[in-house]
Amino acid sequence: MFDFEPSEEQRTLVDTTRRFVRERIMPIAAQCDRESQFPTKVFEEAHSIGLINPTLPSSYGGAGLTDVDDSLITEEIAYGCTGIQTSFTANTLASTPIRLAGTEQQKKRYLGWLAQEPILASYATSEPSMGSDVAGMQCRATKDGGGYVLSGTKQWITNASLASFYVVFATEDPSLRHRGIGAFIVERSQPGVKPGKHEDKLGQRASDTAPVVLEDVRVPAAQVLAPPGEGFKLAMETFDQTRPAIGAGALGLMRRCLDECVAYARERRTFGVAIANHQLVQAMIAEMAIRIEATSLLVRKAAWSLDRGARSPLISSCAKAYAADAAMQTALDAVQIFGGYGYVKDYPVEKLMRDAKIFQIYEGTAQIQRLVIARSVAGR
Repeated sequence: MFDFEPSEEQRTLVDTTRRFVRERIMPIAAQCDRESQFPTKVFEEAHSIGLINPTLPSSYGGAGLTDVDDSLITEEIAYGCTGIQTSFTANTLASTPIRLAGTEQQKKRYLGWLAQEPILASYATSEPSMGSDVAGMQCRATKDGGGYVLSGTKQWITNASLASFYVVFATEDPSLRHRGIGAFIVERSQPGVKPGKHEDKLGQRASDTAPVVLEDVRVPAAQVLAPPGEGFKLAMETFDQTRPAIGAGALGLMRRCLDECVAYARERRTFGVAIANHQLVQAMIAEMAIRIEATSLLVRKAAWSLDRGARSPLISSCAKAYAADAAMQTALDAVQIFGGYGYVKDYPVEKLMRDAKIFQIYEGTAQIQRLVIARSVAGR
């Protein structure tokens, strides 16, 4: 029923991505973290060799790769730096609602734009007073002829300062909750679009995060992705498709933690022997390996399900929730194995621990994932 052996094409894809990560991402990751700077030149290079937007359909100029392929690419990039990986893969978060609900003209315009040019795009649901409660958004969409006027602020938006366009969710009436939400494509060049101050974050600092202020932004009918009343469902369907990629990013970070710890444990000596010989250190390394194997299976199953057209909130949330928690614990254990050296910036595990935390927060917190899972199980 299942085949865990990668195809020859997938091996080539992993090898290509891994080589790019070793040569272009890992040497600059620490500097990008210190300076909170996204490497646009490296992004352009990644786009040129097909590592950006890999699942865009070939009919719009994309590579047309599978979700399993995408998970393999994401995992490798995350091994090098999850901050850079988050910004690299955020385009998929923005393109997914267009793939799901866009008109043919919208797909040609925006999916084609992503395929042809090394641009970034953003997905905007969160707001200053609303994160997990998507139905509680306040950003307004006021009917204006055939289009709408958007007013409000979106918060915690990946690539906000760099994006060429945004998929924005807004409501015609906050009292309607989920029944009032629509989705709109907003181009950066449109009057009234104002990215805010870049956030000074704990981790994943190489990924640009900022608010987007919308001041009476007129959106024509051609850029209405889902009219009010249909946007909430589209947002949830989008998350069902993109949460497995969060798991893949967490998996890459976990693999990096394990490799750093094994190398360090072989060299570091206490009580006359390498700490790799201490049973308690061995136990932590073993637990890391167990989490990696379990996460890999969950992520691959979730991606495989998407490729079969079986979008499942249960499977995608299980993959995201377990991977996020496993990554956080693995990063904590990595710092513990390094001891005092793990707490300073001269060694990589300090950054890995800071980077890991956000996996339990963005695209649905660890707690929200458990609500989704419980309701999916009870709904059976």
